[in-house]
Amino acid sequence: MIGLIGKKLGQTRVYDPSGRAVPVTVVLAGPNYVVQKKTTATDGYEAVQLGFGEQKEGRLTKPVLGHLTAAKVPALRRLREFRDFTLDVKPGDKVGVEIFAEGDYVDAIGVTKGRGFEGVVKRHGFRGGDMTHGAKGWHRRSGAIGQRLFPGTVMRGMRMPGHMGQVRRTTQNLLVVKVLPEDQLLLVRGAIPGAAGEFVIIRESKKRPKVAAKK
Repeated sequence: MIGLIGKKLGQTRVYDPSGRAVPVTVVLAGPNYVVQKKTTATDGYEAVQLGFGEQKEGRLTKPVLGHLTAAKVPALRRLREFRDFTLDVKPGDKVGVEIFAEGDYVDAIGVTKGRGFEGVVKRHGFRGGDMTHGAKGWHRRSGAIGQRLFPGTVMRGMRMPGHMGQVRRTTQNLLVVKVLPEDQLLLVRGAIPGAAGEFVIIRESKKRPKVAAKK
């Protein structure tokens, strides 16, 4: 399993050899620095910790800065562990978008856009009440939410108004349309979670890994 930490830059379109427009998301996914390599003998599991996004050292706490200094990497914004990393790397190495190739499938993990407090019509797609025929004050409400005397309570999991968005989501099986190593950019077909400028995880697809994609 391989992966990278990246930043979603936005969405655009490119054209395939047949002239069809393909919607893509542009992800800046490098360089990633190898900060730590964990092994079963010392940590109980196999993993590689990557870092992405250089920043000022003064913005980091001393423990984090010492952790990065020991690996001989610059001050980084994001750290992330990847279990069972299949590349042979060591602390201090750089990993870029060249680990992926056109035609590979990836999973994109990010935090969705926050929508704030929303009603049931926008949050869950409810129909709402009638707009005419004497209906008053019940146009975008959910209707009854409880029962009668028994059980006399609101069922757990009832869809109601509340906070919408700003949750971690994974979009699976996205095609890598183009890899631009000179700019450390990945062009991935379709949309991925999050707003432009947010950090995302691009990992090898669990359902369609690189081995299956090359067959």
